Amino acid sequence: MALLALVFLYPLALVVQQSFRPDTGGTSLEPYADVFASGAFREALWTTVWLAVAATVGCLVLGFVLALVIAFVPFPGAKAVARFIDVFLSFPSFLITLALLFVYGTVGMANGAWTDVTGAAEGPFQFLTTPWGVLLAEITYFTPFVMRPLLAAFSQLDTGQLEAASSLGARAPRIIRRIILPEALPALAAGGSLVLVLCLNEFGIVLFTGAKGVTTLPTMIYGKAILESDYPGACVVAVVNVLISVGLYGLYRVVSRRAGA
Repeated sequence: MALLALVFLYPLALVVQQSFRPDTGGTSLEPYADVFASGAFREALWTTVWLAVAATVGCLVLGFVLALVIAFVPFPGAKAVARFIDVFLSFPSFLITLALLFVYGTVGMANGAWTDVTGAAEGPFQFLTTPWGVLLAEITYFTPFVMRPLLAAFSQLDTGQLEAASSLGARAPRIIRRIILPEALPALAAGGSLVLVLCLNEFGIVLFTGAKGVTTLPTMIYGKAILESDYPGACVVAVVNVLISVGLYGLYRVVSRRAGA
């Protein structure tokens, strides 16, 4: 506990303390008033929330479908794919974004192939520098964080129930809805909550896509602290970001406890 307080809680306390100290000196709520009155902060907050929620929904849907295929549809290399997911979790987020830039960037492979075939001046794939590019990169990177707990949950599922339901004439959609999905809810809640918190605090993906006009709370903290030297303002945004993350974590604990996760 002493080590935790030294390396984490003390620096966090300094951030909170700095958020109450404006550049004019003294201690006041002026930095909070200035930040909350800023339209840029409200826009960054909205962008952060909707990107995180949309990415979480996309990860839940895609992760559930892919986990179903890996766990219940026999195909060569299924075990290798499951092991690759564990390796994928160790990749830094900017590496996935860089790979997407090589494929869908302005001078990437897809646009290069299009211009070679059609002779056009530029290719049609220009979405990576928009919010949709950030969303695609986050879904691509964070989907395995949903698949890992789902695959663990599916491995403990009694296959006898599936065989009995199939022998009684139940089709695949009904088996998924009535048997598999209820068993997967705790894993979905755990994976989705983790992805939501990670997306709220994601910095590398937004930075590496270079999306125009896409400012999230983490990138706003970077801009205020490094580019503007507005340390009180940066600390205010950081405190808001931490409070949102901790609040969501508390909600996740309540939901997972009720779901039996």
